[in-house]
Amino acid sequence: MEAKMESKDVLWKLRTEKGLSQEALADRLHVTRQAVSRWENGGTVPGPETLKELSRLFDVSINTLLGSPRTLICQCCGMPLDDSSVSREKDGTFNEEYCKWCYDGEKFVYSSITELTDFLVEHMAGGNWTKDQARAYYEAQLPKLNHWRKD
Repeated sequence: MEAKMESKDVLWKLRTEKGLSQEALADRLHVTRQAVSRWENGGTVPGPETLKELSRLFDVSINTLLGSPRTLICQCCGMPLDDSSVSREKDGTFNEEYCKWCYDGEKFVYSSITELTDFLVEHMAGGNWTKDQARAYYEAQLPKLNHWRKD
């Protein structure tokens, strides 16, 4: 398992993979080269708006830019999220609350918790779980997720 990287290391890696100098990245973000240097040395972290710009530029989530400090799970189905499975809004920005299979940037795929449970049972049963065990698990877990929680 790969160790978690710190934000400074993530920023350096993404910048160098894209072939950008600190100066070139600074120009794209309308900041100073010294600001980029401070981020990469761990002296500071980019602010919220700059993180959004970096997310768009490097096509990674803000969670990834920050060194993945949170373990993200889809708040509809409970699946673990990474940059390849997280949903996007229509403008292309990441929506770190849902997977791309539950939310398409405009609407939710499943109209009810029962519809999602039925889908999951059909696709997750087998192997180690019977359909009844899978159904019991999802009926207990899904209502705890933000999308289905009734406050």
